[in-house]
Amino acid sequence: MEQHSVQRFVAIVTASFVFIVLVSLLGGFGRGNQNDTVLMGFEEGSNNTLPTILHRKLLHRDTAMVEPNRIWGSKCSMSDIVITQGPTTPLPNGIPTYTVDIMNMCVSGCKISDIHLSCGWFSSARLINPKLFKRLRYNDCLVNDGRSLLNGGSISFQYANTFLYPLTVSKVVCV
Repeated sequence: MEQHSVQRFVAIVTASFVFIVLVSLLGGFGRGNQNDTVLMGFEEGSNNTLPTILHRKLLHRDTAMVEPNRIWGSKCSMSDIVITQGPTTPLPNGIPTYTVDIMNMCVSGCKISDIHLSCGWFSSARLINPKLFKRLRYNDCLVNDGRSLLNGGSISFQYANTFLYPLTVSKVVCV
C-alpha cells in the first residue's frame, strides 16, 4: 500500500511542477518583462522621441543596393533595372539551368540603354543569344546589345551552369 502512495505522491509533485511551469510561461507572455515595455522602440507612457532600448539587430547586406536619388524630373538610375533569376528544369545531362529576367522598372517612363552587369566569369553550357546577353570581359556583361530597354520592358534568357551567377547592375545610360 505504501508503494502506491509514493507513486501517487511523485505523480502529484510532477504534475504540480509541470502546471507551475506552464502557468509561469503563459503568464510571462501576457505580462512581459522589463524589456517588453518598449513598444516600437519607445517606452510606454512617456513622451520620448528617441528609442530608449534597441533590441533588434540590423542586418547589413554584403552588396550595397543603389537607391535612386532623384528630384522630380530626373531621368533614371541603376536601381531602375531589376534582375531576377531562379532555377529551371536541368539539361538532360543534369546541369542545372537558370532563367534570368532583366526589367526596366523606371517610374518616370524612361528608356535605359547600355546596360552593363557585374557578372564575374559568367559562362553557360547552353548557348545564349549574344544580342540579348554577352560577357565582354571579366565582370562586364552587356544586355540587349547595348540598345534601349523601354519602360516596363524586359529581357529573358536561360543559362546552364553548376551554380547561379550573382548578377548586379554596374552601369546604365538614361535615354
